[in-house]
Amino acid sequence: MTVHFIGAGPGAADLITVRGRDLIARCPVCLYAGSLVPKALLDHCPPGARIIDTAPLSLDEIVAECKRATAEGHDVARLHSGDLSIWSAFGEQARRLEEEGIAFTVTPGVPAFAAAAAALRQELTLPEVAQTVVLTRTSGRASAMPKREDLKAYAATGATLAIHLSIHVLGRVVSDLMPFYGADCPVAVVYRASWPDQQIFRATLGTIEAEVLARPIERTALIVVGRVLGARDFRNSALYDADYQRRFRRSS
Repeated sequence: MTVHFIGAGPGAADLITVRGRDLIARCPVCLYAGSLVPKALLDHCPPGARIIDTAPLSLDEIVAECKRATAEGHDVARLHSGDLSIWSAFGEQARRLEEEGIAFTVTPGVPAFAAAAAALRQELTLPEVAQTVVLTRTSGRASAMPKREDLKAYAATGATLAIHLSIHVLGRVVSDLMPFYGADCPVAVVYRASWPDQQIFRATLGTIEAEVLARPIERTALIVVGRVLGARDFRNSALYDADYQRRFRRSS
């Protein structure tokens, strides 16, 4: 029997992979993070499925549910918001399942930063403006940041920053970034990207705090910082240049 970890996407129920949807449909047990995963995804569960909201459960209790399902001969769909590769607590669950000898698979999902970029209708890398996207966060109660992973160090590169789980310390984020990007650097805050109540705040490092203060939000928001936001005078890439010869397009 197998536990299938599935990235359930950023919020919209239709932003799930076909593989993820099909796995949900065939698993008689579904564990889902009820505080972040849309309930509509549970409509894909088979009739009579055992559905468990893991929001109030501890790691031990989640593993116990996986062990119980395995003992009963049932596969498990384990739904996590976004994608499992970042800030998902997948790693600690995988370690425990390996220790218990329980098989598992991993199906990726649409991450929050991608959903935010889509909401902004924005490419996060533009030629000669920024070619790097840094996915990072600030320290929180659940997990402290390693000392070597300092927001100022990333800011020094001038990369596009996608700062997660940090809206509650927006003032500190602005203070750390201002010396590197300047007060006029574009900023976007996307609240609950792809959910029905999505909100977008566009401003600069110098004005974003006032913008957010006018419509207070407490969590589930992504801060995007960088010169790519709103850039219009960037150079075209060579990818679609008529004079650029490559394997799939050669001149006659």
